[in-house]
Amino acid sequence: MRYLMTTDANGSVPDEKLFAEMGAFIEELTASGVLLATGGLDPATIVITSAGEDISVTDGPFAEAKEAVAGFALVEVRSQEEAIELARRFRRIVGDGRSRLQQVFTG
Repeated sequence: MRYLMTTDANGSVPDEKLFAEMGAFIEELTASGVLLATGGLDPATIVITSAGEDISVTDGPFAEAKEAVAGFALVEVRSQEEAIELARRFRRIVGDGRSRLQQVFTG
């Protein structure tokens, strides 16, 4: 099962301790084969909206940038419970904030 874990921007600047803890966490998940990809996301989001035949494109960043997705991790795990536990470990490392977890369906 694959899950996409995303985290919202919180406006804080990471310190050396956070970098070290996240580095160790990422190294562990990579070595175990669970982590497939990670990355940070540019807050300058482009939103494409369709309504009937009309398609509009709106450039960001937007006023609610604190709700923007700041980063992601794609993991492959045996169960939803395992994905939730990884997300809990991540939140313990980074502190207050919000993350999302979504199963990725592949064809």
